[in-house]
Amino acid sequence: MSHNLPRLGFSVGDLAGIGPEVIYKTLLDERLLKICTPVIYGTATALFDDFPTPADTEHLQFRQLRDAADIAPGRLNAVTCWDEDFALAPGQPSAATGAAARESLLCAARDLKAGKLDGIVTAPISKDNTQADNFRYPGHTEFLTSYFEAPESLMFLVDEDAGLRIATVTGHVPLKDVPAKLTAELLRTKITLLLKSLKNDFGILKPRIAVLGLNPHAGENGLLGKEEGDFVTPVIQQFAHDGHLVVGPFPADGYFGTQQFRQFDATLALYHDQGLIPFKLMAFERGVNFTAGLPVVRTSPDHGTAYGLAGQYRADESSFRAAVYLACDIWKQRWEAAQPRSAR
Repeated sequence: MSHNLPRLGFSVGDLAGIGPEVIYKTLLDERLLKICTPVIYGTATALFDDFPTPADTEHLQFRQLRDAADIAPGRLNAVTCWDEDFALAPGQPSAATGAAARESLLCAARDLKAGKLDGIVTAPISKDNTQADNFRYPGHTEFLTSYFEAPESLMFLVDEDAGLRIATVTGHVPLKDVPAKLTAELLRTKITLLLKSLKNDFGILKPRIAVLGLNPHAGENGLLGKEEGDFVTPVIQQFAHDGHLVVGPFPADGYFGTQQFRQFDATLALYHDQGLIPFKLMAFERGVNFTAGLPVVRTSPDHGTAYGLAGQYRADESSFRAAVYLACDIWKQRWEAAQPRSAR
């Protein structure tokens, strides 16, 4: 990482959704080139010429490349991932748009692993439409965890402006399977990842973490569920005994209802909707999904493909822009921490 600005790959997501539009709108701000070198993974003509834009909208100019090794700082770069031409129907996902989303992500991940990029920002995919023989993953998080051979990763939702950070122990898991998936070992692993990320990626020296309970009222002393007493509380107590500021378990409704989360640097929810519903209620237009625990930097907007908005040029790019900013901030935090003390 000898260069001054991070090289960020943008995977385009499902082309029938709003991914290309939010990328385009983000790139219209030329100030972005002062904090990173953007690299779009896909043919720029196919991505940005087929949705309506206002007459006075600036036409972006891209360097279309075959190899990310040739990207140029201070310019908008696009790496060709497919040669086939196909007609786009906004809001109507197809096998072709799923294949393009998959290929864009795979190309960006390969270049990231090869050291041609410093991080990636992923536009939304349709988890169903993206499946193929070489892609059997519930989502970006699971694919990237496997591809970069990380033992575990952490779904981490972030709104830095509001100081809101919510991670989840389980991710894309059916609700009926959550209790069986939760174990003391998994909880310890996720708390450890969260502590490390808050220190290494956000520069918080002594993080304060709140852990939520699984059951209503955090089990009500065993009356409404035993998971808290069986392993959640003992795990929290062990971290506290070891000197970490880990507290809980808190009943999720009261915890968010009284805004108790503001007393902590991060909240650890035990399952997907327990954490993502309050997060999106508070930060839907600017929230970022960060995959902690990977050896690389990956962020994404916290929304989906929004097929109902596609092709209308009405999508809000705020979350994608925030994802770019957070990727730059985390890259900088890691880069500075890796420098010899004499060079800081």
